[in-house]
Amino acid sequence: MNTTELKEFLDSKVLEYNNPKFIDSDPIQIPHRFSLKEDIEIASFLAATIAWGNRKMIIKNADKIMQLLGNSPYDFVMNHKTHHLDAFDGFVHRTFNAEDLKYFISSLKNIYLNHGGLEKVFMSHASEHSMQPAIHEFKKTFFSINHPSRTLKHVGDPNKGSAAKRLNMMLRWLVRNDHAGVDFGIWTSISASKLSCPLDVHSGNVARKLGLLKRKQNDSKALTELDTALRKLDPKDPVKYDFALFGLGVFEGF
Repeated sequence: MNTTELKEFLDSKVLEYNNPKFIDSDPIQIPHRFSLKEDIEIASFLAATIAWGNRKMIIKNADKIMQLLGNSPYDFVMNHKTHHLDAFDGFVHRTFNAEDLKYFISSLKNIYLNHGGLEKVFMSHASEHSMQPAIHEFKKTFFSINHPSRTLKHVGDPNKGSAAKRLNMMLRWLVRNDHAGVDFGIWTSISASKLSCPLDVHSGNVARKLGLLKRKQNDSKALTELDTALRKLDPKDPVKYDFALFGLGVFEGF
C-alpha cells in the first residue's frame, strides 16, 4: 500500500473500533463508571497500571481495586489513613501486589496535595511535540516520597528505554476527545498532537506488517519511530491509530 492507501485503510479501522462498543471489552470501562474528573483520572491511572496480560483478568482486578477504594477513588486517596490500606493485603495482579498498590495510593495523595494533581504534573513537563519527557518527570515526582524499590518497575520511563505503554494509554484516554464516547478528553491543557501510541505486542506487530515500524523491540526507540510514521498520517490526532493497530491485532489476528 502507498501512503494514501494506508491512511484510508487505517482511518476506516479507526472508525470501526473507536466506537462505544469497544468499551465493554477494554479496561477503559473502569474509568467510564465515574463522572468526577479526579475519579476518572485516578481510575484511569490505576486501571492502565495493571493493563498487561489477559484482558478479562485486567478488568476483574481493576474492578477489585475500585471496590477496595469504596468506588470513590478520589475520596479514598485524599481521606484515607494508613490503616485503611490494610484492606489491600492479598491483592495481586501478576507482579503488581498489595505493597505496590498501597504505595500508589499514598503517592497519589501526595500528588494531589502537593503537586496540583495528575494533570498538572503531566502538563508542566510536556515538550512541544511529545509527552515522553512528561512521563519521565512524572515518574520522578511519583517516587519523590519514601517508596519500596520493587514498585519502581510499575511505572515506565522513556529515558530508560521504556515504551511506557500503560502511561501512554492512560494519556490517550484522558487527553484525546474522540467525540465518539470512548476517550474522555478531560485534560484540555494538553494537545492530542503530543500523544504517542501505546506500543505493545499487538500494535507493534501490526505496525511492522504495515511498514510503519522496522525496529524489532517494543521500546522507546521503536515508539519514536512509530510516532514519526503516525504523525505523517494525522499530525493533529496521531494516537487515534491505536484503535486501528490494536483492533487489527486483537480482533482480526492481522
